[in-house]
Amino acid sequence: MIYELRIYDCLPGRLPALLNRFAEHTLAIWDKHAIKQAGFFTTIVGESSQRLTYLIAWESLADREVKWKAFTTDPAWLKVRDESERDGQILSNISSQLLSPTAFSAVK
Repeated sequence: MIYELRIYDCLPGRLPALLNRFAEHTLAIWDKHAIKQAGFFTTIVGESSQRLTYLIAWESLADREVKWKAFTTDPAWLKVRDESERDGQILSNISSQLLSPTAFSAVK
């Protein structure tokens, strides 16, 4: 099992639109592609209050490659993304890291 840490920095005032997109649309599309989220977080204290941080659990790098490509090319996702950005771009930056739990991690 590997984990992907994704950090989305939103343009000022656009975090609610991103949260709505995940809650109302994206997660259902992920379910269709068997993408497993391991947690979503907003920043209370830290670098930016306009940030969404989340983890995805993958069986392997190959699992990620297949499922992420299927998601990012899914017409339903492309439609949701475009409609959610009708009032303007949401994100200013996306960062991603693929992580492997240590032998002593509570997360395996």
